[in-house]
Amino acid sequence: MIGFLRGILAHKHPPSLLLDVGGVGYEVDAPMSTFYQLPDTGSEVTLHTHLVIRDDAHVLFGFASEAERALFRALIRVSGIGPRLALAILSGLSPDEFQRCIQQGDSSALQRLPGIGKKTAERLIIEMRDRLPDTAATDIAAGGASDPLREASEALVALGYKPQEAERLLKQVREQARGVEDLIRLALRQAGGK
Repeated sequence: MIGFLRGILAHKHPPSLLLDVGGVGYEVDAPMSTFYQLPDTGSEVTLHTHLVIRDDAHVLFGFASEAERALFRALIRVSGIGPRLALAILSGLSPDEFQRCIQQGDSSALQRLPGIGKKTAERLIIEMRDRLPDTAATDIAAGGASDPLREASEALVALGYKPQEAERLLKQVREQARGVEDLIRLALRQAGGK
């Protein structure tokens, strides 16, 4: 998996951009929220990435922040939401705005996004409530990708735990742990009842 790319922005034409990484040009699709943050062509840029492998293509998606990538990954797990529709959602709402819509059950705000009808908006609200961290979890995760609690939470989610469950486990063990690996080990032990 390609976790991030750092290189020279060679070309940008929404929703695609071309990133020159050591002489290799990576075509990357990105939401408009990322495009708004991009520097001029010829400048260095770092993008968090997600690779989607299909029968007919490998498509690389890039994001200005880890929060955008995490939301993209959660969105494409929702029934009926593919990568293109997830990009449209991220282009219309920031991760914080999207989370507010889900928490408040604001389907009308979601329906204003291209490609989102009433049924899709309602499905997003129902399915994403389980996948978005609650306010307390957001407080733990704030602080960037180098935050040990955030890294441990992402690891637990990757192992199949729901975000709320991961945050609950980490809250219980964070005082005893000394680093990401320790947090994960103690949280897994806690989950297993040992």
